[in-house]
Amino acid sequence: MSGAPAAKKAKTDARKLNAVLCGSGEYTTGYVHSGGSKSDKKVGVIGLCFFELRRLGKVDSISIAGTNGKKFPGIRKHLKDNISDVYGGLDTSIVSYPADTVGRDAVAYKTALDTLSPGDVTTIFTPDDTHFEIAKYAIERGIHVLVTKPPVMTVKDQLELVALAKAKNVFVMVEYHKRWDPIYRDARNRASTKLGDFSFFQSFMSQPKFQLETFRYWAGKSSDISYYLNSHHIDIHCWSMDGKGKALKVTASGATGVAHSDEFKCPKDTEDTITLLTDWENTASGNKGTALYTASWSAPKADVHSQQRFHYMGTGGEMTVDQAHRNYHVCTHEDGYNAINPLYMYYLPSAEGNFDGHHGYGYKSIESFLKGAEAINNGTTTLEELDRTLPTLKATLPTTAILEAGRRSLDAGGASIAIEYDGEGNIKDFSEGVPKITRFA
Repeated sequence: MSGAPAAKKAKTDARKLNAVLCGSGEYTTGYVHSGGSKSDKKVGVIGLCFFELRRLGKVDSISIAGTNGKKFPGIRKHLKDNISDVYGGLDTSIVSYPADTVGRDAVAYKTALDTLSPGDVTTIFTPDDTHFEIAKYAIERGIHVLVTKPPVMTVKDQLELVALAKAKNVFVMVEYHKRWDPIYRDARNRASTKLGDFSFFQSFMSQPKFQLETFRYWAGKSSDISYYLNSHHIDIHCWSMDGKGKALKVTASGATGVAHSDEFKCPKDTEDTITLLTDWENTASGNKGTALYTASWSAPKADVHSQQRFHYMGTGGEMTVDQAHRNYHVCTHEDGYNAINPLYMYYLPSAEGNFDGHHGYGYKSIESFLKGAEAINNGTTTLEELDRTLPTLKATLPTTAILEAGRRSLDAGGASIAIEYDGEGNIKDFSEGVPKITRFA
């Protein structure tokens, strides 16, 4: 048809993707320290989903890169007992880095990534302060990246990776899986199109304090609870405001007492709970809005692992979403009373004995990443198109800016930190005179 854009043609050399999973801990394998996790992710998320995607013919070889090779015999047994033996003999074979005899190798991921070819994929589920170097190493080699939230801890680092990924035509997606929750997705679209100007947003997300046992090597040392948990709801709000408004400034406050107690021994004054008060502006009208994002890792054990909810109010209406409670409750002699959310990860096997969680938004986010990587490899999409539809590095810059401003505010005693933009309205790095992050320096 005259005037219609030419359809992109797929390349004919499409192949299965090889994968390196960076990080061997809870979210990748469900294995923590010397045994299975006590959380709701007892068999992990990333590894299980990749094993299933391999069964479906989407992935070929799978490697896992950690820092302590001596953990891998335990990890392999854990994967066999809790995944392969549960899901019809699902292949959980892996190549592991470093070798089983190596007690510590902080850069084993380099050896693992060097085995991949351009167009292959990697996932990064490691402590927050390590994401930048691992992602940069992968991007430089043409490897597509799925990185956990936050992708990095500063706007400066994220802008550098955005530019590098563009130069290398590498797809980098942030695993903000709540975007695939059907209720959160509906709420985002309503906020974006049906509820008028933004007025007020309040979110809360917490995990029980026993998680500090899992996080003890980095909690308060290299990252905080806001980067770890606030990032989820800040992303949902920023996604809702895409094209509608921008964050102006952040003022942060923190509560202490649990993390640095004798029970957990995190560094002195490690925040248990962090709240970010964020001023927003609606672009078209200039009307102002206010957001409060709160995250905590000092909650008691309850009917859910993570309390997670938000309230949104616009000039045309309001809504409240409780992601933790889906009006589905189970009580057993072994586990007690729990509110269940199978919309995230569905761990019960199908009637045929296979993994049956393809509808879950935890799985869908990973599947969407692989589809994006394949589309870039095949030439059927562009990075710019993916920026419009997925939580790419470029698309999630506003979230990182708010998180960084919050940390700068905390380290400056609660000072308000302005988020900065260039002449075209794009987020830019903080100016030299703005109070710096000092806690993790």
